Amino acid sequence: MFFLSLIEHTLRLPPHLLKLPLDEAIKGELEALFLDKVIPNLGLCISIYDIGDIKDGFIYPGDGASTYTVQFRLIMFRPFVGEIIVGKLKSSDANGLNLSVGFFDDIHIPVHLLPNPSSLTLDPENKHEGIWTWEFQDEQYPIDGKDEIRFRVHSISYPPIPIEQEKEAKPFAPMVITGSLDYDGLGPISWWV
Repeated sequence: MFFLSLIEHTLRLPPHLLKLPLDEAIKGELEALFLDKVIPNLGLCISIYDIGDIKDGFIYPGDGASTYTVQFRLIMFRPFVGEIIVGKLKSSDANGLNLSVGFFDDIHIPVHLLPNPSSLTLDPENKHEGIWTWEFQDEQYPIDGKDEIRFRVHSISYPPIPIEQEKEAKPFAPMVITGSLDYDGLGPISWWV
């Protein structure tokens, strides 16, 4: 779920940061650039692990800022396909479930990856949301968000950045995890106690 990724980056260090120790100033600028950002095919940056090498402190003519080539390691969140993760229910609608692991919210369980057979009971006040229920041996097992939900990672995608987005569209997600509940031991934890 978490990986160390070695990155090399050319970093411009503004002049007002030159009064700080070099490692501290560079780490602050790297955190501003990378933390909470998704790097395609690497994942979501959680933290700067360490700074390995700082080279080439030079100043371009007319700039005033020093430029360094920095090698550093990032702690990245990128689950692997087939990994079992525990999350909390954010919402459920006719398209499936949306889950969160606290620091990452773009997890979707589509209808075809819910336990079979499942049915949706719509909320009378909000016709767009409802509660999914798994029916097994004449018993009803609701996915109502009271428990943590165990899911298997089905796929991870990095959609292209849209050029234009409609006003009513949900915010763009640079990394989307598709999960599955259609296997023994998956779903709300209370189902399997």
